Amino acid sequence: MKHLILFGIMWLCGLMTVVAQNVPQVIPALQQWKPAKGKMVLPESGKVIISSDEEGALKQSAEILVQDLKEMFGWNYRVVIGKQEKGAVFLTLSKPDKTLGDEGYRMDVRNGVTIEAPTAKGVFWGTRTLLQMIHNQPEGLMRGQAIDFPLYPNRGFMIDVARKFFTMDYLRDYVKILSFYKLNELQVHLNDNGFVEFFGNDWDKTYAAFRLESERYPGLTAKDGSYTKAEFRDFQKMAATYGVNVIPEIDVPAHSLAFTHYNPRLAADNKEYGMDHLDLYKQEVYDFVDSLFDEYLSGEDPVFVGPEVHIGTDEYNKKESEQFRHFTNHYLNFVSKYGKTPRLWGSLKVMTGETPVDLTGKVVSAWNYNWMDVNTCLKAGAKVVNLCDWLLYLVPSVNYYHDFLDYQWLYESWMPEMMKKDDPKVEKRHPNFLGAMLAVWNDRVGNGISQQDVHVRTFPALQVVCEKMWKGENAEHVSYAQFKALCQSTPEAPGVNLLAKVPQRTILTDIGKEVTLSGTDVVTTSVDEIGYLYAVEFEICPDSIPNIDAILFKGPHSEFITNWQNTGKFAFRRDGYEFVFHAYRLPVEKWTKIRIEGDIKGTSLFVDGQLLERLEGRIGEVFNVKHQRKDRIWYQETLIFPLKQLGDTQMGFNGKVKNLICTPR
Repeated sequence: MKHLILFGIMWLCGLMTVVAQNVPQVIPALQQWKPAKGKMVLPESGKVIISSDEEGALKQSAEILVQDLKEMFGWNYRVVIGKQEKGAVFLTLSKPDKTLGDEGYRMDVRNGVTIEAPTAKGVFWGTRTLLQMIHNQPEGLMRGQAIDFPLYPNRGFMIDVARKFFTMDYLRDYVKILSFYKLNELQVHLNDNGFVEFFGNDWDKTYAAFRLESERYPGLTAKDGSYTKAEFRDFQKMAATYGVNVIPEIDVPAHSLAFTHYNPRLAADNKEYGMDHLDLYKQEVYDFVDSLFDEYLSGEDPVFVGPEVHIGTDEYNKKESEQFRHFTNHYLNFVSKYGKTPRLWGSLKVMTGETPVDLTGKVVSAWNYNWMDVNTCLKAGAKVVNLCDWLLYLVPSVNYYHDFLDYQWLYESWMPEMMKKDDPKVEKRHPNFLGAMLAVWNDRVGNGISQQDVHVRTFPALQVVCEKMWKGENAEHVSYAQFKALCQSTPEAPGVNLLAKVPQRTILTDIGKEVTLSGTDVVTTSVDEIGYLYAVEFEICPDSIPNIDAILFKGPHSEFITNWQNTGKFAFRRDGYEFVFHAYRLPVEKWTKIRIEGDIKGTSLFVDGQLLERLEGRIGEVFNVKHQRKDRIWYQETLIFPLKQLGDTQMGFNGKVKNLICTPR
């Protein structure tokens, strides 16, 4: 009997593999595929063709496709105005189609590739599929026809840039990542603050940041990282060309310490609430917040470009429910006056009262089952996006919510309507249920987490949730093991490698050849940086009087230095943090073999084959006065190793290096 069961399992797995092999493997999976015989090989030099009457609508998508073909495959394509040709990619608009909706498309792979859709966005999503198909079918595209469309219209990601700054380059890369996986929303949480217990239980010392330039309130903008109005405006316009709607969020009236630091009179008079609470009864508060929103919403070319703006409204003290409802309704109406659809955090299930709050046509972020669940939002007439905290919140390096999501459970069991594992699903295809968002919160200010460490957590989660929001249930056709393998082999996006993947062991300097650095010169390598898991090996011989804090290796996101503070110690810097290997001092005028190993938990230093120090496991502990308990912060001493250049023109290493090798493990 056991043999029969085993045979049945093997047969089922084999059948699933056959099914998978008969359909082009992309993420998210195609809704429908009708195969035809044979394969079609696109030339490495070719055309992306659009018709003259559709040039205005499709030229930008065609140009991005040409750039991406070059970036991913080195192919030389050009945009041509004309008619469909054999061996070319043809983009075209079709008549409205109820099956395809606003984002669906058809793709025909015969003697060329034709992508047609009722909208330009649908055509663009088809180009994302084509890029993945080319990558995953290097020997030629399977001939056939795809009909593809999303099950949910809103598929997104929220990033907390307030408590950890993310560069504009990072955000632009993330737009490309979201777009490559057909996720169409990016919510940018622009202001927030740390937890007071980690700053001596003193609100005046607690970290807070507002990340956007303000001309009306000079000094409000964070000094350790921010976006100018111009670059944030351009970023949103760039995102729109990739099919991504950027939703800026100014979070009020809680989480508002950045504003009360700027003007302490804005803080609630009731000190029980904490200085991060705006005072809901003061006209000065409304004048300030009105003016701040107006700064970004007014004018012919407003800073907030897209159709939606998030007004926050979560986790205010429950004693002020009535006035909180008044505040919420005021800003729903205020933002609406500018022609924008307001979004807000779901709180009104807890913040009950007589003051009416009209949610009709508004979009509620249903973040917590108790504060306001999906069904309650729908009954209130709102449109709903699910950001269920227990299932979709990533909070790096803490002991609550998720450091990493449960990818297999999400793939096999989760659907976007669910807010908790034991919660029955709400009505499927409810017209006001829009979809879901993954969210990353950087609660532990100063814990050493890097931008790329956040990405290590969010990227695989995005791959899973995009599958469930576009395709839906697919585990019976593609097992989780198969899906995971596809995820790991699919690029992040054209031209994006935040994971810093290096495919194989790479020798970066000629074996045995010494590289001499004078302290002001640079030698470049073929690898920018290497991500987890990795080993970097080199031999080093500093000059007799080594430069202090000398850059030995430099990459896009980090630096590795020698002779830290004239102690002979190695150190590395990234994201505004500095980490030091204290257990070893490098001798001068002597060759030493060094090996650095890195993973998602920490960084190890080996000298002449012996492990001398591991940076991992440092924990801070503080006393939380409000809750009368001890709280912890777990520090991240990780490094995606920089390799783009040896040395630096200003603060470089002086000495010799040889036998530099990087190896993915």
